[in-house]
Amino acid sequence: MNSPIHATLFICRQLLKKGAVFIAAMLMPALFTSCAVDPVTGQSELLLLSQNDEIALDRRQAPFQFSTDYGVVQDVQLNAYINRVGKEIAARSHRPQMPYSFRAVNATYINAYALPGGSIAVTRGLLVQLQNEAELAALLGHEIGHVNARHAAEASTKGMLANLLVTGATVATDAAGFGNAAGLVQQLGGFSAGALLAHYSRDNEREADALGMNYMTRSGYSPIGMIQLMEILEKNGRKQPGAIELMFATHPMSRERLQWAQEQAHSTYARFLSGATNQKRFLEHTQRLRRIKPAIEAMAKANTFLSRKKYSEADGLLDQALRIAPGDYTALVMRAKCKLGLKQTAKARGFALEATRVNPEEAQGHLVSGIAEFVDKKYNPAYQQFDRYDQLLPGNPEITFFKGLCLEGMHRRSDAARHYRAYLQKVRRGKNAGYAYNRLKTWGYIK
Repeated sequence: MNSPIHATLFICRQLLKKGAVFIAAMLMPALFTSCAVDPVTGQSELLLLSQNDEIALDRRQAPFQFSTDYGVVQDVQLNAYINRVGKEIAARSHRPQMPYSFRAVNATYINAYALPGGSIAVTRGLLVQLQNEAELAALLGHEIGHVNARHAAEASTKGMLANLLVTGATVATDAAGFGNAAGLVQQLGGFSAGALLAHYSRDNEREADALGMNYMTRSGYSPIGMIQLMEILEKNGRKQPGAIELMFATHPMSRERLQWAQEQAHSTYARFLSGATNQKRFLEHTQRLRRIKPAIEAMAKANTFLSRKKYSEADGLLDQALRIAPGDYTALVMRAKCKLGLKQTAKARGFALEATRVNPEEAQGHLVSGIAEFVDKKYNPAYQQFDRYDQLLPGNPEITFFKGLCLEGMHRRSDAARHYRAYLQKVRRGKNAGYAYNRLKTWGYIK
């Protein structure tokens, strides 16, 4: 297609052919006004997300994604250091005006990601693999590259166009079976690891690599950092492919990218080879994290077992992790999930409550604690935990539904009905919606 306008006409014609007259008519004005200029290439492109949309989407998504990754690390100095490095690089990017923020998250799988408005995170699992600040700069520069090239907006636009014919449909989790307590954690949490992240193409990755190399060297870092980063990812991919499965899903890796970095570092960016690596400064700021590296690696292995529902194997690894890092929030929450899977709800409750004491402002501990109470039919404390989760991370309709179930269990019918009605205003399909509707009808709230 020769232009965004031609693309727009093609899309609308296809919609009309398929009988989606109303949808096409409604979307036509938006599509015609959605041409944007790529800040990197300067060329026009068809995007259904404006810059303000990207920022708004980021602000909605980021809290859920960070909580999925067990929250932001509580090491204030480490986060300040990562944020400082990231902002210095972002200031030299094509979109320095974006509201960038950088942090480490508690997850132990190997990954880093950028949400469309500039919220960027690095997992503990990846941080303990890095050895110097130039590698960190390469990593953050790459993620800044995704924001600058608007790759998440492109992916969102493609997703919107692919789903125009099902506009208005709502999707609900099928948590109303209530039998699988460990499964409820994922369903109620709303998102599995990475579900909110854009899945980039190889072309996206190549562009982000090129932008990242540009930004980091302009910030004074040696391009050797990008080579070393690629070597770390490639080495870990061969050594423990399961541990970086999500990294490869969201950031397709190949030997070609490593070779590209080597070639560029010794040609286009050769004059920057003597740039900074700042290894000493990096090691000083990450020393507390590296001290518990064996625990982080044990948690990463446990996470693989958890995803396969091999709860006993995961539990043993998490016991090992907690001996190395007593009171680690992620290990406590993960162990509570294991105990739910093993149907040891009292122990699950204990680990989850300890997690809420360690990090009361992070939502997942309250969620797992609420499920443990709910499974044991302790509806009042379950409601209190779900309500606390709702305060910390508002906007998950499934929590509204389960608060309704707790209120029903406490024989507070009118309060339960109010929650079921609120749930049905957001979710119209699925077992939970069917349950809520039937309750309201049985109780006479719906004729």
